[in-house]
Amino acid sequence: MRIAVTGATGRLGRALVAALGDAPFSGPFGPILWSRPDYDLDDPAAAVPLIARDRPEIVIHAAAWTDVDGCAHEPQLAMRRNGEAVGELASACATAGVDLILLSTNEVFDGARTDGRGYANYDQPNPINAYGASKLAGEQEAWMAYAKTRRPSEGAPGGPQLAIVRTAWLYGPPGGDFPSKILAAADRARSAAEPLRVVGDEIGSPTYAPDLAEAIVELIGSGAFGGIRHAVNAGTASRAAWAREVIRLARVDVAIEEGGSIAVGVGEL
Repeated sequence: MRIAVTGATGRLGRALVAALGDAPFSGPFGPILWSRPDYDLDDPAAAVPLIARDRPEIVIHAAAWTDVDGCAHEPQLAMRRNGEAVGELASACATAGVDLILLSTNEVFDGARTDGRGYANYDQPNPINAYGASKLAGEQEAWMAYAKTRRPSEGAPGGPQLAIVRTAWLYGPPGGDFPSKILAAADRARSAAEPLRVVGDEIGSPTYAPDLAEAIVELIGSGAFGGIRHAVNAGTASRAAWAREVIRLARVDVAIEEGGSIAVGVGEL
């Protein structure tokens, strides 16, 4: 099976390449790696020639602009990279009869529910920031592209499949993630003899990139994988609780002060 991975040098992309390399259906040469300069989210014409050249059967779209602060400052660029680029890739894949697995985010929801339950794949999205809005636009662009060939639905036979896999709070190699940022912030706080201020009112499911990659490989192995999926590691934690555990494991001696979501910011991933 010929499987292409966009954003192959990113956090999830690297994990996917490793997981697919061990998968029995990937073939002797493993996955096809698509990254810049060959595949560039800013190039509207990038997808069609790559599909013609490499003839994949499945494309896993892990490339995205995930800088939440950057998206807030440049919402048009966010919409270009996370919305329009997805539509172009999905259109190229659907036209060629290629299955697409699109990675999306918990940020398509507003986080306002108070019943203590996580969001299900049938819950109505309502993004509250530019990043979430751009990712939801990408989901919608992909649905429209595949609707022209066949309305994708979970387990439906025939036609190319579209899967949207939403995840949350991704971390793991090569760094630059929440744990890395927390340790750097803790070092600065300790040097300044100040407490480390962390967000206490955001709850989520920290998800290890290699675990998510393995889940996607299992999804592909099931054969019928179309539809919306939510894939995260088990359990939940606040940003503060996650930070405390990182600090504990790293044996860093620093006081921690919890605040609201606007008080501290190591950023969303």
